[in-house]
Amino acid sequence: MKKTCFLLACVFLLLGLLTACGSREVPSTRHETEAEIVKLTVWGAEEDEGLLQELFASFQSHYAGQASFQITFQPQSESNCKDALLGDLEGGADVFAFADDQVAALAAAGGLDPIVDSTEIRNVSLSAAVEAASVGGTLYAYPLTADNGYFLYYNKAYFSDDDIQSLDRMLELAAQAGRRVTMDWSSAWYVYSFFGNTGLTVGLNEDGLTNYCTWNSAEGPIRGVDVAEAMLAVAASPGFASMTDQEFLAGVQNGSVIAGVSGVWNAVAIQEAWGEDAGAAKLPTYTCAGEQVQMASFSGCKLIGVNAYSRYPEWAARLAEWITSEESQRLRFERRGQGPANINAANSPQVQASPAIAALLAQSEFSQLQRVGGKFWDPVSEFALNMAAGNPAGGSLQAQLDRLAEGVAAR
Repeated sequence: MKKTCFLLACVFLLLGLLTACGSREVPSTRHETEAEIVKLTVWGAEEDEGLLQELFASFQSHYAGQASFQITFQPQSESNCKDALLGDLEGGADVFAFADDQVAALAAAGGLDPIVDSTEIRNVSLSAAVEAASVGGTLYAYPLTADNGYFLYYNKAYFSDDDIQSLDRMLELAAQAGRRVTMDWSSAWYVYSFFGNTGLTVGLNEDGLTNYCTWNSAEGPIRGVDVAEAMLAVAASPGFASMTDQEFLAGVQNGSVIAGVSGVWNAVAIQEAWGEDAGAAKLPTYTCAGEQVQMASFSGCKLIGVNAYSRYPEWAARLAEWITSEESQRLRFERRGQGPANINAANSPQVQASPAIAALLAQSEFSQLQRVGGKFWDPVSEFALNMAAGNPAGGSLQAQLDRLAEGVAAR
């Protein structure tokens, strides 16, 4: 009897335990997580915002279900992206557009990592663009455009094909019409035009950081002073005005400017303003030391970089690939008139028929890949702005050129 009672007690105890267990929620072995939220900041030219927002939307649609995205655009000049990024790498953009002359410094400072799987990018991109995006043969960025140069835009209602061969003639006709031919002398990038084909040189030293500069040379067929005097003669013409790129475009639109030096990024706006009268050509010659000297230009590419400190490096790389894909570069040409770095896009009939691209190709014979260190820009701009103002203080041109060369070559 005792044994029976003991067994019954055990049964009731077991039933009680099972009931208690049943009242609790059994932990699930399935791992459930919320969709990952990927936050990416993108830097690009202010005028590219509309295009980039469209690309962001298509990127998010393509990868829907794999992650939730929060992509923020912030305007940042491509020409000084390096300085902004290196000022705060960890707080900088995940993905950013920049000019190719900054790639070596960004890589050396740890802002860019080598692109691991670069074979496909190399295969589909123009060789010059791959070279521009590389340091020591290693690819560090994604080629975006192969058109980062400048040439001449002109209004055919005022100039013939012969007129645009000579800057002197263009300035004469502009003055007669009460209009202006423009160029941005506040930018050393454009000022290179006057020195590039004179035998006077500027470039990077072997350290890849500092410059050499002979623009102040007092010897040779063309001296630095000859170039300075030529610039003063141009500035003195009532048909000339030094204008920033934004001022140039505003002048095109209001009719006060009938020609100017700029790049493909303004092709669409100029076509809209001038219609059938919109023309594009290589830069003209200018008078220097009694000779006609072909104006030179810097050339280069725009690139897309991925911050080595990005919290989401894989997604940042995917977005960079999306922005620089063949389809995206074709869209960029359609919307912004910019020349693709992708081989297939660059060889499309639409790109090949572009007057701006044709002018850029014609000017490429007189261009040099932009490779100068950071000390180049300010001394040249300071000098050129004084020339644009007519050298009002009457300072020695040689002394100003010596100061320019010293500043450019400073260590």
